[in-house]
Amino acid sequence: MAKRRANGEGNIRKRKDGRWEGRYTAGHDSDTGKRVTKNVLGRTQAEVKEKLKSAISESQRLDISKTGNYTVAAWMRTWYEVYAEPRIRPNTKEYYTNYIENHIVPGIGKILLDKLTTIQIQRFYNNLQKNGRVQRKGFPELKDKSLSPRVVRGVHTLLSNCLDQAVSERLILTNPAQGCKLPKLEKKEMHILPQEKIGMYLAEAERRGLLAAFYLELTTGLRRGELLALLWTDLNAEDRTISVTKQVNRIKGELVISPPKTQNSIRTPVIPQQAVDFLIEEHKKHPGNPYMFPSPKTGTMYDPDAFRRTHDKILKAIGAEHVRFHDMRHLFATLSLKSGVDVKTLSGALGHYSAGFTLNTYAHATTQMKQDAADTIGAVISSQM
Repeated sequence: MAKRRANGEGNIRKRKDGRWEGRYTAGHDSDTGKRVTKNVLGRTQAEVKEKLKSAISESQRLDISKTGNYTVAAWMRTWYEVYAEPRIRPNTKEYYTNYIENHIVPGIGKILLDKLTTIQIQRFYNNLQKNGRVQRKGFPELKDKSLSPRVVRGVHTLLSNCLDQAVSERLILTNPAQGCKLPKLEKKEMHILPQEKIGMYLAEAERRGLLAAFYLELTTGLRRGELLALLWTDLNAEDRTISVTKQVNRIKGELVISPPKTQNSIRTPVIPQQAVDFLIEEHKKHPGNPYMFPSPKTGTMYDPDAFRRTHDKILKAIGAEHVRFHDMRHLFATLSLKSGVDVKTLSGALGHYSAGFTLNTYAHATTQMKQDAADTIGAVISSQM
């Protein structure tokens, strides 16, 4: 049996064209066992000697039998199938496949994985910011093709995670996405329903037979999918709690039940007694139905899109400026803070991962609280003067 040359052995020779060449054993093919030989070129023997030293060192850190086999597109799809898809929620899969197939693959998919550079990725991100929006068939032509900083950052997170795995599998030495400059997130002004409109909003909801659902939303700040996935058995009337353990989303035309957004989103918030009373009255309308808020048309789970449209109709009926249904969650949080609820308690009720996140999200409300606190202590000290 022929003796294999050990990884790292190399030799240098001068070619007929005057250049120097260094050849070295980079590894062995995992299928055939044959030696994989590579080379480096240079103008001088000293230059090739340095290049050869670096190349040998690099070959010992990479899996040479696999490097060069993947394009960015091929590795992205392999990573998604093997590592990402089995571990993400159904609605998250739509975001991942959209980012991969509509942005990453068309943008940098043809580049060999081990040739991908930070500059190429940075140019890709820059182009996404300017022209990244995808024109959908059958829809009016886009006037603004730019992607928001949030989406660009989402694409970066996905790509960087994928490249981290490539480093772990010795397909590349380092993650080229780590050196990229990302666009700053835009701090959007939060819009909520004016407090003086809440009574009108709930009255209109009651007129439509949906008082219990909208009252519960305003007193808990549940996400829409969490609210509509509630079952009657999730209510503990004695303890005045509801169990938030699931959510519903429409995915590819079907209503899909999945775990909540994060592990912190699984929670058991306490609700007002008035909410309990409303829920009990609501259940009397459909005692045999397992859903807390069944669709008035089908009797099955309420479609989140239909529920959002009802919210929009209520706003229009009371003459209120449009706010998203998700903004009712912000309304709950804002009113809670202004009413003296501490941030840690509120964070738990909302299912946030930390009180710091809650504090940062609702800084507009806490600023007023700080001013009120300053005025209060100022008044106490002044009264002693």
